[in-house]
Amino acid sequence: MKILHTADWHLGKKLGEFSRLEEQKEVLDELCQIADAQNVDVVLIAGDLFDIPLPSNEANQLFLKTLQRLSKNGSRPVVAIAGNHDSAQYIANFSVWGSELGIFLLGYPNDKLPKIKLENGLEILRSEEGFLELMMPSWECPLRLLLTPYANELRLKTYFSLDNQEQELREFLQDLWQKQAESYLDENGINILMGHLFVMKKGETQPKESDDEKSILVGSAQPIYTENFPKTVQYVALGHLHRYHSTQKEPFPVVYSGSLLAYSFSEAFQKKYVVLLDAKAKEPINYEKIELTGCKELKRKTFSKVDEAIEWLNQDQSSEKPSLIELTIETDNFLSAADAQLLYATHKGIVGTIIPRIKGKSNASESEMDYSRNISDLFVDFFKKQNNGQEPNDEIMQLFEEVRNGEVGE
Repeated sequence: MKILHTADWHLGKKLGEFSRLEEQKEVLDELCQIADAQNVDVVLIAGDLFDIPLPSNEANQLFLKTLQRLSKNGSRPVVAIAGNHDSAQYIANFSVWGSELGIFLLGYPNDKLPKIKLENGLEILRSEEGFLELMMPSWECPLRLLLTPYANELRLKTYFSLDNQEQELREFLQDLWQKQAESYLDENGINILMGHLFVMKKGETQPKESDDEKSILVGSAQPIYTENFPKTVQYVALGHLHRYHSTQKEPFPVVYSGSLLAYSFSEAFQKKYVVLLDAKAKEPINYEKIELTGCKELKRKTFSKVDEAIEWLNQDQSSEKPSLIELTIETDNFLSAADAQLLYATHKGIVGTIIPRIKGKSNASESEMDYSRNISDLFVDFFKKQNNGQEPNDEIMQLFEEVRNGEVGE
C-alpha cells in the first residue's frame, strides 16, 4: 500500500501583506500530480489545513477542490485531521459531505465517523472515537488509523472523561493510545498513528517552532515523547512543526512531513516535502521524501550600500520566480524616504518594512530621560530608543519641529 503523508497546508496564509494562495494552488497541484504518478492508495493530512479558524471563500474552495481531486471520486481515501490553527467544528462540519467521496475529516479527538460502504467498495470496517479502519477491494489488508486531532490539554482530557485531571498530558495520551492499540491493532493490518502534536525524543534538544507558528506548548503543557507511542504502530505521521524531519527511525518512524510552503523567514533555507510510504502488514514501513518545488524562495538579504541592493533586487525580480525578501540596509544614518521608495519600486517582493542597521552604533541607553533638557534633544533620545540607536535624519527633525510649532496642516 502506498500512502502519502502531508501536513500544515495553512491555506489562506499571508506573509506580511503578500497572499500565498497562488503558490498554494501551484504546490497543491504538484502534490496531486505526485499522488497520481506514484499510484498512491491513501492520502493522510496531519492538521493545520487552514491558517485561521474561519478561512476565506478562496481558501475554502481550494481546500475542497484539492480533496476531491486527491480522492478520485472515492477510489483513493483521504483522511485529514484538524490542527491548532483550525476550528475543530469547522473541519468536522465537512465530514458528511466528505464521507460520500471517500474523504474522512476529523475535527475533535473523540470524533467517531459513521460506517459507510461506497459503490466502488471503499468501506469503513470499524469506527470508534479517534480510530478508523478502512478497506478497499484492491488492498491486501485493511488500514488502521489512530487519529489525534489537536486539542488543548483540558479539552482533550474532558473529551475522554478523564477522572484524574492532574495526570500529565503525555501520560494520558500514552494510556489512551495503548488502550486503542490493544483494542484495534494487530499484525493483520497496516497500523499508523496520525496526530497534530509537539513530539520529541526524550533527552534530546527541544525542536524550535517556526516564528509565526502558534505554540502548542502553552503554560505548563509538555511535549510528547516518542516513547509514549504504542509499540504496535508501524509509522507515526505528524503535523505542526514546519521542517521535515524524522524524530525517530527505529523501532518505527516518527516523521514530520513539514509544511506546504515556507511560511516565515525562519524557514527561509528549508526545502519542503511530502512523504511517500510503502507499507505492508507485519513489515517495517519504508518511506521517502519528495521535494515540492512550486513555492517561492524566502530570502534574508543584507547590503551595505543601497546601489548594491538595487543591483541584486533587479536580478532577482527578473528571474523566472522572484523571491519574497526580508531586506536589511546598513547605513551611516537613517534610511531616507527616497532610498526606501527606490528599493520598493525595484522589487515587488520586499516584505514589510526595510530594516535599517546603523553602522558601528550600539543601541541607545535604556536610562531614564532627563525631562529638564531641550525637547528636541529629548525627541532624538526617544527616537534612538525606538529605532535601535538610529538617529533621526534632517527630514524627520524638520517634521518634528513643524509638529512642535503647530505648522502641520496649516
